[in-house]
Amino acid sequence: MTVADPAPQSIPEIELSAVSRYFDESFSLKGIGFAVDDKESVVLIGPSASGKTVLLKTIVGLFLPDEGRINIRGTDTAGSSGEERDEVARIGMLFQRSALFDSLTVWENITFRLRQNTKLSNDDAIELAQGKLAAVGLAPDTALLYPVELSGGMQKRVGIARALADDPDILLLDEPTAGLDPIMANVINELILENVGNLGATVISTTSNLDGARHIGDRVLMMHQGQIVWEGTAAEMDTTDNPYVDQFVHKTADGPLGIGLS
Repeated sequence: MTVADPAPQSIPEIELSAVSRYFDESFSLKGIGFAVDDKESVVLIGPSASGKTVLLKTIVGLFLPDEGRINIRGTDTAGSSGEERDEVARIGMLFQRSALFDSLTVWENITFRLRQNTKLSNDDAIELAQGKLAAVGLAPDTALLYPVELSGGMQKRVGIARALADDPDILLLDEPTAGLDPIMANVINELILENVGNLGATVISTTSNLDGARHIGDRVLMMHQGQIVWEGTAAEMDTTDNPYVDQFVHKTADGPLGIGLS
């Protein structure tokens, strides 16, 4: 009788091991560790200054970790250049408040990174931008406008279009619905689901919108003071006895978060 070889273990798309980051001799991230599988959507929740945005910027390489490893598809990318990281996986990022360049048109914003790294002609760049705008429900002529001419919801859509510009394998979304009314927030969440589904991308997002977390997240991680204090499914947020999650979900003044969440 022969014994079959065990099935090979799949490598996580993203894996953080003991990642720490200091600012002014205090922790912004402290020993962060978790893994995200291919095509999984993980949502980070937590109060302001809990480390969510710093974590995304550290994964994408805008900040360097002081300790730990950030493996993307099994390769440690901490300290890698953008070009080296692109060879492992294409990463798109939506920044808080969209972070569009005011002096550039919409099509220039969407194709900014591509035009830095390739010999994309203006005509081809405009055509590409219009395709991405269509994917987020905006008209082709939006490509010729400037950010100041757009509403907040339109700016958020353009930010998503920019994150999608080179069909990323991994998508990092920092507060994708911040500052939007509930109807527009639902529209943005649906656009995220639709585009992520079309791309087959792996997603890590941050949000203070618990409805959004329930809508787009396969798994939820809660952060507090630079650490992960809870992990579970979106449905488990409402039933867990974890005191951090309980205070955050029910917005009570008393609890380990130490703040009122009105």
